[in-house]
Amino acid sequence: MTPGSAVSVAGASSSSVGSSAHKFHPCDEAVIATNDDASDCKRCAVRLGYWKDDYIGYFVRNQERKAPEINRGYFARVKGVEMCVEKFLKKTSGNCQIINLGCGFDTLYFRLRDTAHQVKNFIELDFPTVTARKCYTIKRNKALLARIHDEDGEVRLSPTDLHGPSYHLMGVDLRNLDEVDNKLQQAEVDYSLPTIFLAECVLVYIEAQNCRNLLKWIAQKFQAAVFVNYEQVNMNDRFGEVMLNNLRGRGCSLAGVESCLSLETQRNRFKESGWSGARAWDMVQVYESISAAERQRIERLEMLDEGELLLQLFQHYCLVVAWLGLAFQDIDITCVPV
Repeated sequence: MTPGSAVSVAGASSSSVGSSAHKFHPCDEAVIATNDDASDCKRCAVRLGYWKDDYIGYFVRNQERKAPEINRGYFARVKGVEMCVEKFLKKTSGNCQIINLGCGFDTLYFRLRDTAHQVKNFIELDFPTVTARKCYTIKRNKALLARIHDEDGEVRLSPTDLHGPSYHLMGVDLRNLDEVDNKLQQAEVDYSLPTIFLAECVLVYIEAQNCRNLLKWIAQKFQAAVFVNYEQVNMNDRFGEVMLNNLRGRGCSLAGVESCLSLETQRNRFKESGWSGARAWDMVQVYESISAAERQRIERLEMLDEGELLLQLFQHYCLVVAWLGLAFQDIDITCVPV
C-alpha cells in the first residue's frame, strides 16, 4: 500500500466550507465527497468491532472492507476526540453546548443520548448538500427521530435543516459569518454557556483568512469555550507531499494547509486568532494515551502487515485543543479514569 492510498483517513466528517447559495468554490464538491469517504471508513471499523456505534449504519450502507491501517487510524481519531469531549462534559456536568462544525454523518449526538451525559444544546453545521441527506435519513428512521424528540418538544424539518428541543442540524457556509450567526440564533445558541467546538478535517479546506475570521469570531462571541480540531500535520515532508498530491488529484485543494506544517503552526492558528491557549499532539501520542487494555483489544481484531505505514499516518495527523478563558485549559488527551 502506498502513502497515497491510505489518505482516506483525511476524509472530513465534514465539508461545510461552501454553499450553493453563496460563492461556490470549484473544489467544494470534492470536499463534500470526503464526508462519504470518512463515513464509509467509520462504518467499516465499527462493523469490525473497533468501537460501538449503533447509529452509523443508518447513514452508511457500504460494506467495503478497509485496510487495517485505516481502521486503526479512525479508531485513534474517534477515541482522541471522545477523550476531550468526556472531560469537557465531566467538567461542566452537562451545563454546556456542543457545536459540531462540518458534522457530516457523525453520530456523536445519538451516542451521547444512550449515556448518562446530557447537554443543553447540540448544534451541527455542514454544507447544505450534506445536511439535506442527513435530515432525510433522520426523518425516515424512527430510531433516530426518537432520540431527538421528547414528550414536550417537536421536531421541525426543512429540506436542509432540522430543529428538535435540544438538537439542531443546519446547512451553512462556514466562510459566511453572518450566515453562521443567523443559523446559531435559529438554534437558540447561548453565547454565555460553556461550549465545545468539534472539527475533523474541516479547517484545512477553508482559506486561511476565512479560517482566521471564523476562529476570531468564535473567540469574540463565546465567553468560555474549547475547540477540538483533528487534522493533518507535518505536511511539508515527502509523505505529506504524497498525501497532498493524492487529495489534489481528487479535486481537493487544501486551502488551509499552511496551518498544517507542524504542531506549532496548528497551535498558532488559534493563538493568533484570540484564543487563550492551545495544545497539540500527533496521533502517535494520542494513540499511546489510550488505555493499554483498549489498544490490546483492537490490535487483536486484525493483523497489521505495514506497521511503518501506520506510524507514518499517525505522524501526519494531529489533535489540537484550544481554549477561551482558564476554566478548560487542563483538557487534554489523557484517559478519563473509569
